[in-house]
Parts: sequence; structure tokens; C-alpha cells
Amino acid sequence: MVKHQPLQVYERQLCLSCLTGIYGCRWKRYQRSHDDTTKWECLWSFILFCTFSLLLVWFYFWWEAHNDYSEFNWFLYNRSGEWSDGTVPILAATAAGFTYIAFLMILALCHVAVGQQINLHWLHKIGVTVALLTTAIGVISVTQMWGEEWDVVWISLQATGPFLHIGALAAVTALAWLVAGQMARAEKTRFQVMVLLIYLSVLLTLYFIPLSITSPCIMERGSLKAAPAIIGHQGAPMLAPENTLLSFNRALQRNVSGLEADVTISLDGIPFLMRDRTLRRTTNVRRVFPDRQYDDASLFNWTDLSSLNAGQWFLKDDPFWTVQYMSTSERWSVGNQTVCSLEQMLKLAAKSKSSAVFTLRRPPANHPHRHDWVNLTLDTVLRSGIPQQQVSLEGVMLTNREMVRNVAPGLQQTSVQKLPLDTLHHKGISRVLLRYNQASAQDVRLYNENNISLTLYSVNEPWLYSLLWCSGVPSVSSEAPQVLRKVHYPLWLMSPDEYCLIWICTDIISFAVVLGIFIFQNYHMIRWRMSGMRSYNPEQIMLSAAVRRSSRDVNIMKEKLIFSGKSHLTTSF
Repeated sequence: MVKHQPLQVYERQLCLSCLTGIYGCRWKRYQRSHDDTTKWECLWSFILFCTFSLLLVWFYFWWEAHNDYSEFNWFLYNRSGEWSDGTVPILAATAAGFTYIAFLMILALCHVAVGQQINLHWLHKIGVTVALLTTAIGVISVTQMWGEEWDVVWISLQATGPFLHIGALAAVTALAWLVAGQMARAEKTRFQVMVLLIYLSVLLTLYFIPLSITSPCIMERGSLKAAPAIIGHQGAPMLAPENTLLSFNRALQRNVSGLEADVTISLDGIPFLMRDRTLRRTTNVRRVFPDRQYDDASLFNWTDLSSLNAGQWFLKDDPFWTVQYMSTSERWSVGNQTVCSLEQMLKLAAKSKSSAVFTLRRPPANHPHRHDWVNLTLDTVLRSGIPQQQVSLEGVMLTNREMVRNVAPGLQQTSVQKLPLDTLHHKGISRVLLRYNQASAQDVRLYNENNISLTLYSVNEPWLYSLLWCSGVPSVSSEAPQVLRKVHYPLWLMSPDEYCLIWICTDIISFAVVLGIFIFQNYHMIRWRMSGMRSYNPEQIMLSAAVRRSSRDVNIMKEKLIFSGKSHLTTSF
């Protein structure tokens, strides 16, 4: 019997086995392939990249939309009639899907780095398809139901743009290692040129994209104005039930400059505070008046309204996840709140010398005070003893504005529409209340120059408050005054010269790193081409080729030698 010694010993590559096994379920070495990826698998790689990009935008959208989570939940309540925190399942599904797709993207890039054929397993293809379809459905649904919220993406880019640019540039710079490796291994010049052109196009775009980045926080520090005044929208609804005396007291404890609420007229002519059309969400009307739970809130008299509990729902639903941080005494106080009248809020504002901003909702057609609702509200304002200059009223119709000026000339009339300056002055409107996405930097400057007080709502996040601070907005309405009061200075502020310096230095460092990577990856090929063939004899050419051979090619040769040795052994037997 003749014994043959194997020429090479196969080296186990655990890392490579994990890559090909997790991504394509190819755990054995003979299942791997260094051949070019098929067109079908290239298509799936493109689908994977598109899914990752869409999920990245979707994830960023919900990250920045944190400012308006309560608004989203309120929209869901108005559609379904039942209160639930709809952001929780959306965030959980988004985080899980993004993590899964990002993991697959990393595995795909690792396959490219080691020169392995990309072959996505069919289970992962199903997962990618599900992630793509669910995300697309989510985008369409949000666009139809809550389309104006997409503005938060463009607004947030003014706060995050300079930093996202640095992060994107770092990621593309790191990809230079893969691109350079592909060029070094590629045999076709056309493929090398195509890859290089695509990469350089992306890189140059990132180098010059700061020319299109604008932010109000890129300004001279001496031009920064005073911090926007904070108005407690429905008091401090994250700390106590909305539109209750406890909520307004909690807001005043955070040194807000004013209180804001929504006003409805009761059946017996008492203005009271209520945001919803019905009482189902914020009171125990289902238990006390089960047959009337779907009735309009204005169809209840004040005696019935006073008998309802307006705090237990807050402990039960915990809309802002804050109940767990309350003490026993605080929970008792929250659970014993009642519906608050407009007069109670105005007296509290007068006592604390704070302004009062309220939106008046007209009663339905069958209401006994359908026509004198404004008069009842003005009588309440005058009876409360609060100075008229501290009160801003919105919601009156055009035919009632003249009457308001005659009865209460010092009252500040407010508009929730962005009207021309001539129209505002003609109607006697001195205050404008807009959603934060409805006023541009030019609008803010124009209103300030013409003595129109501008208030933007609802501003709950420090980044948005800082951005509006830099823009010169005089006041904001917030559901989180306790959060904004901790912002003593904009989160970031830099002069144009400082920003240009950071931009240029980042580009130079990136270019140097990319150039170094390409030279290092293609060092032998560059040296061979620059020195010329004439200076080499055949032995040197063969030696150079052996030196240039990558470790991947060496591993392929080892496996071929092993299988060749096995075939010789079989023949000998």
C-alpha cells in the first residue's frame, strides 16, 4: 500500500463560515464560491439596499417625531374612539426591522470584503420582502393620515444636518476599503472604472453638500436673541391631567409665562376647558352617564360636568409614562381632579401674573348658546379680574371680531392662520398662533419687525426649542415645560467661520484617508505599472505575481491542492 502525504492542511476559517452560514446558510467550505454573484442575487442585493435606505428614513422620521407623539395618539383616538399609545408597536417594529436589515447589510458588505459570492438565503429574502412591504405601507398610511408631520424631517435636518454630514462622510470613507479591494481583484478595466466613478461621485457630493446645508444655529453668538417664552399648553399635561387646575399649577411651578387651553360652552352657558368633542377620554362619563358618553361635551350642564372625575383616566392610561415616578400623595391628588372652568384658569393666571391663551370652540347647531357664545366668554374674562392685555382669544368668527374690540378693547385677538400683514392689521389681530412647521425664518423675521406676536406649537423637544430660539421666535406653546426649562442655551451654536473650518477639515481628512487606502490596496499594481515591464526578467515577473496574489487566491489554491491530493489517493487504491 502506497501512502500519500497531503500537500496542504486545510485551515478552518470560523469567521468566514459564520458569514456565509448566517447570510446564505452555506456552512460547509465546498458550498462557498468565489465566482461572480449572479444577476438574480445582485437584484436581491439591490432590494436589500433599498429596504435599508427606506427603513433608515422611517427610523429617523419616528426618532424626530417624538416631539408629536401625543398628537399622533390623539389622531388615533379621534379615529378609533379608544385611547392607546400607538407609537409603542410602531417603534418596536421599526427598531426590530431596522436592526435585522442593518445586520444583513453588514453581512453583505463583509461578503464583498472577503471576495465571497453573495447568495441570500430564501428565509432572509422573505424577511426583506416583509420589511419592505410593511415599511412602505407605513409610509403611505402616515402620509394619508398625518402628512404634515413629514415636515419634521426637513426641519430637524437644520438641527442635525452638519452632524449627519460628518457621519455620512465617515461611512463613505470607510467604504473606500471595500471599493479599493474590488478594484484590485477585478480583471475587467470597465468594471474598475465604473466602480471608481460611482464611488467618487458619491464622495464628491458629500464633500460639497454643506453648500446646501442651512441652519439658524449657524450664526454669530452676539446675534442670539432672548430665549422664547414658554406657554403651558393645557398646563403641564405630562405631569398632571390636561386642562385641570393641578396641571396649570404644575406649569406655573416651572415658571411658564402663560397658560393655554381649549374652551367649550356648557349647556347652561358656563365656559369650561375641554379639548375633545366628547368627555370619554378625559373623564369617567362612561360610568356616571353611560347613555350620554357619546354626546357632545357642550350638551352637559355645569352641575353634571362638576360631578365628573377628570384625573382617574390619567392614572389608568398613563399617556406620557410618568405615573410610575409619582408618589402616593401625588397620585391621590391626580386622581381627584375635576373639570376646570375658564374662570378658574383665568383667576389662577391673574394671581400668578401670567398670560392666558385660549381657543374657543363654537357650540353645535342645537345648542341654546349657539349665537351668544362669544358674549358669554367675554363676560367670564371681565368677571375674572385678569387684565385684558394678558388674555389672547382665538376662535371667534369674522363677524364677532368687531364686537370683541368694542366690549374688550385690550384683549389680544389671535389668528391660527398665516395671513398677510395688511389683513392682520385690518382685523385688529396682534397675535398669531401657528404650528411649528407653518412659519419659516422669513415669516418669523417679518412678524417681529411688524410687532406681531408669534407663538408656535407644540414644541416639546430641546432640539426644536433650540432651533426656534436661534430663529428668533418670541414664544412657544409646549406640553413639556418641565423639559424646556432645563434648556438654558441652544444645544449647539457656531459661527459661519467655525462651520466652514469644520467642513474643510473633515473633507481634507476624508480625502487623505481615501487616497491612502487606495494606494495601500493597489500598491503592487501601481508599482508594477509605474516601473514598466522592461525592468523585469521572467523570474521577477513570476515572483511579483506571486507577491501580488491575495490571501483569498492562496486559500483557493490550498483547497484545489487538497482535492487534487484526494483524487490521487483514490486512483492509487
